[in-house]
Amino acid sequence: MLQILQIVLPVFLVIGVGYAAASLKVFTADQSSVLMRFATQIAIPCLLFLAISRLDLQAEFKMNVLAPFFIGALASFALTSFGAWFLFGHKPGYRIVIGFAGMFSNLVLIGLSIVELAFGAEALKPAFAIVALHAPFCYVIGITAMEISRADSVGFVATVQAVVKQVFSNAITVALLLGIVANLLDLTPPVAINTALELIARAALPVALFALGAVLVKYKITTSLGEVSMISVNMLILHPVIAYVIGRYVFNLNDDLLKVVVLMAAMPPGMNAYAFADLYDRARGIAASSVLVATVLSVMSISVWLVILR
Repeated sequence: MLQILQIVLPVFLVIGVGYAAASLKVFTADQSSVLMRFATQIAIPCLLFLAISRLDLQAEFKMNVLAPFFIGALASFALTSFGAWFLFGHKPGYRIVIGFAGMFSNLVLIGLSIVELAFGAEALKPAFAIVALHAPFCYVIGITAMEISRADSVGFVATVQAVVKQVFSNAITVALLLGIVANLLDLTPPVAINTALELIARAALPVALFALGAVLVKYKITTSLGEVSMISVNMLILHPVIAYVIGRYVFNLNDDLLKVVVLMAAMPPGMNAYAFADLYDRARGIAASSVLVATVLSVMSISVWLVILR
């Protein structure tokens, strides 16, 4: 167990330092937002561009690796959306936002760090393949479901436009697409540019984790603890269980790949859960609270999953 804690604690200690710094006003809310913006708009895109441009796409983009994770994510979306209606009586728009919070995992800020510490740099290859499809998949499902469910739905064309705009206005998605293009065309940046990208990329995960902690200070736990608990259970337990069962018994994944898929599926909700809620002005408090509560709970749940997987 001590070995497991040595993997998990460094990641969450960096988050905790960011949280403490913001709580003690060492960093203001504006400064925390700038740090997060640097991480998500510049550093992480550089990291992902380099990783995808160097990845063996044919070897890593395999259905037996991707399907367990994304089937689990879709099942989690369906379960949390259904629970929002059946258990809590929410209207359609709120159901979709809650479902989105139960589907969009924090793969980049927490997932990549945990996978690398737990299984080594080689394990990041299938993890990057999952990350590459994650945001487009979730936004296509979320926005399409929202537009279909709304009484004032603007129609098919406008729905497609909303999906495309949301997916391609994301710097991380753009970086992933550019990485794929560079990979397919076998393009390599000049040495000076490549070195600069690598320098920025080295700051990506530590700055992102610190900024995540600092930004979490502004989120407050609401009274909607039932919905938050449901989202947390789906993200931290049901999603990885489904990914494990499908990966093990349907696709017969080897242990090394199965560990990566299940661990990525065990991540808490990402910040985009709140961004999606803000986009549609629905269930903001629930989305924000789920990010905060599930991130705290994931310290223990990820440790348990590491014990199981190891």
